[in-house]
Amino acid sequence: MTPSKIVCVGRNYVEHAREMGNDVPKEPLFFLKAPSSLIRDGEPIVLPTVSQHVEFEGEIALVLGRRLTKASEAEARAAIASVVALNDVTARDLQRSDGQWTRAKGMDTFCPVGTPVPVPDDLEAIRLVTRVNGVVCQEATGADMVFKIPMVLAYISRFLTLEPGDLVATGTPAGTRALHPGDVVEVELVGLSRVTNPVVAGT
Repeated sequence: MTPSKIVCVGRNYVEHAREMGNDVPKEPLFFLKAPSSLIRDGEPIVLPTVSQHVEFEGEIALVLGRRLTKASEAEARAAIASVVALNDVTARDLQRSDGQWTRAKGMDTFCPVGTPVPVPDDLEAIRLVTRVNGVVCQEATGADMVFKIPMVLAYISRFLTLEPGDLVATGTPAGTRALHPGDVVEVELVGLSRVTNPVVAGT
């Protein structure tokens, strides 16, 4: 997977916004992760020495199959080529101190992704489960999102042209917590896609 960009949506689940001490935005809040942050299933998430608090964020992600610019929601829905499990790994202390999120979310190994799979008929029925060391930490469906998937894609396309192969992550539900060396974190779109990664200390 070699997207030209990775676009992520923040605070798209009410309870996650609350656990972070934030209100739900009036419009989708989006940001970019560096393509160099991508890793595959089984590759290690490396905890950087510059951060003391790195968290997982399990997400439903989409791979674009066609160019999308200033699109309607129907056009946006039709442009999705596949769905994939994604972990928006975040250095939470750096996110808070920096004010903007490039460093906190864009570091190497901070975007594990699974295998893309065909798009199910009902996007709202996709069930996301995140486990750390086998224990369920997050669970939600597409129906729980504040801004649903077609609306999110159409909104992003008003500002950024999405190209074939681009990756869009749609937000994380409540339940994020810190990762530690030796942990194994798994993000699953149940029955669809999964990504599992060990966590190691950086040097």
